[in-house]
Amino acid sequence: MEPMIAVDRLDVVFNNGRSRVAAVREVSFSVARGGSFGIVGESGSGKSTVLKAIAGLIEARAGAIRIDGRAMGAKRARGDRKLLQFVFQDPYGSLHPRQTVDRALREPLAIHGVENADAKILAALADVGLDARHRYRYPHQLSGGQRQRVAIARALILSPSILLLDEPTSALDVSVQAEILNLLARLRRARSLTTVFVSHDLAVVAHFCSEAAIMREGRIVETLPVGRLRLGEADEPYSRALIAASRGYERAPPP
Repeated sequence: MEPMIAVDRLDVVFNNGRSRVAAVREVSFSVARGGSFGIVGESGSGKSTVLKAIAGLIEARAGAIRIDGRAMGAKRARGDRKLLQFVFQDPYGSLHPRQTVDRALREPLAIHGVENADAKILAALADVGLDARHRYRYPHQLSGGQRQRVAIARALILSPSILLLDEPTSALDVSVQAEILNLLARLRRARSLTTVFVSHDLAVVAHFCSEAAIMREGRIVETLPVGRLRLGEADEPYSRALIAASRGYERAPPP
């Protein structure tokens, strides 16, 4: 069966004055329809850049991206953008401070000509655990967890097949992170979503995904099932070191 997402030898280069930075180099992976794929790595490893290239937010220098069997170019058609939606790391930064929740949810419906906006807005709020009381509030009137729920509702209101998640819990309090992860997992199952989840937290990826790629300096070091990730059974030394570091400092036994 054709994978829902196929990335082949993706390169992304940023120009910084007279210098060029190879942010992503020959990255390849695929995600089955309804699958959940994680990308983990240190800050600056290129994982978020890969996600933005899949979304069409930045242009790749080389390589190919196929979504649902179709090649994606630098310019995306409206239908392609409806198929694939993005949830950003910072829920406050991703919501317009002068727009109410209602307007944030209504705008994508208007852009794509979707009818019955009021009913869809209320249903989208209910899906993420909010209700009509939150509909006309501004982002500053919501908690961090509520803002991220609104961002998720906005991403899902067009009923996409693919959800791209860029560290969606890292800006939240620890007490709220588990709630948002559980919400995303429930919505993924209920809607049969194909997801790509970027994080520096291996435990989060192991909880949410079935397979994960480990990135370093713009390249994928290795890809492995999360069962092996949990057990620390990586093949590459860098992957094993990253897994060991994620488990925290272990005090040496007394002499």
